[in-house]
Amino acid sequence: MAKTKYETQVEPKIDEISSWAREGMIDKDIASKLNIAYSTFREYVKKHSALSAALKTNKEQADAKVESSLFKKTQGYNVPIKKTFKCKKTIFDKNTGRKVEEIEELKEGFDEVHVPADTTSIIFWLKNRKPDIWKDKRDVEMGGKDGEPLSVNFGIPRPEKE
Repeated sequence: MAKTKYETQVEPKIDEISSWAREGMIDKDIASKLNIAYSTFREYVKKHSALSAALKTNKEQADAKVESSLFKKTQGYNVPIKKTFKCKKTIFDKNTGRKVEEIEELKEGFDEVHVPADTTSIIFWLKNRKPDIWKDKRDVEMGGKDGEPLSVNFGIPRPEKE
């Protein structure tokens, strides 16, 4: 009996598919890498629990990692960086106390740099987590006194009605 396309092109690559999903690759691109139609790939996902589980688990890991990074960017954070420092070493004469020699040497060490909170990340977070408060467009009803149309004066004198 001939093997199905799933058995020849998908099943042997479950580990690779898991890796691709973990890296953030979307289903259409995974199907393309496997040289199968996207519609066929979607059917395989429905029929084969191993494929479905591999995609779901690894996409959740990728999403969690991105969510964590986004949250970190909304807060600001400190990061250690490796730096090279120029240090002076001064040698003094023991008898006279005078400077005999001055040697410069390079030494490696760590410094901490603060990465400030990112405004764009904060806006993105708020618009998605609290859209009722932070969405861009809100429906605002405006009306004049007793339901009449609202009249706005921008400082330009209007002729009075007769």
